[in-house]
Amino acid sequence: MNWVATYTLFKKEISRFSKVWMQTVVAPVVTAMLYLLVFGHVLEGRVEVFAGVSYSAFLIPGLLMMTVIQNAFANTSSSLIQSKVMGSLIFIMLPPFSEFEFFLAYVGAAIARGLAVGFGVFLLAIFYVKVPIDNIFIVIAFAILGSYVMGALGMIAGIWAEKFDQIAAFQSFIIMPLTFLSGVFYSIKSLPPIWYELSKWNPFFYMIDGFRYGFFGQSDQPILVSFAAMLIAAIVLTVICIWMFRSGYKLRDS
Repeated sequence: MNWVATYTLFKKEISRFSKVWMQTVVAPVVTAMLYLLVFGHVLEGRVEVFAGVSYSAFLIPGLLMMTVIQNAFANTSSSLIQSKVMGSLIFIMLPPFSEFEFFLAYVGAAIARGLAVGFGVFLLAIFYVKVPIDNIFIVIAFAILGSYVMGALGMIAGIWAEKFDQIAAFQSFIIMPLTFLSGVFYSIKSLPPIWYELSKWNPFFYMIDGFRYGFFGQSDQPILVSFAAMLIAAIVLTVICIWMFRSGYKLRDS
């Protein structure tokens, strides 16, 4: 394991998004706070999902995880597609990186960006409503695991895509719908039976449900089910990413 090379590429990815922090960190935080202010104001006192938990408090973990996973995905996918379009990817692939070192650096930077944005949302949200934390270790574990999964998925999308339009379509038609239908703004137990069952096939649901359990000690599914679903997704996506790098799928001609 070449830790120096991995750290160098990781540092390069951190520098890439931190130089435009208004766009990559501040803008998502502001967007999440707007969701909180609008939905919290309209539905506060009208909806109670968990006993003794206000709707605004219920909403915050969902918004936190939504911003974490969306930004983790955006970091890897945008970095790779930019490198491919600009023709600079070859200079990243020329050094003697192993597939795992390449993967680890990109996903590590995705986790860093996701957690930075999530922490920013949390710092502002606690001034709006008091949010209990039942188990900080579960909160951290799901935040890291969720951003890891989405960082890996972003790598797959970035390698597969050949132009920015395809990444935009991936986000608009896959990431956004699955995110909004994952229980960010509601409990899936409030859905009709057929939609309740379909929601259990949405991997994003387990990210948010497990993360929310860390705050309230309550969730729609057992915490071990959510953790197992996330762990399986992480393993599968990691294998796919490593195979893509090793085979040179849509990379060697970039």
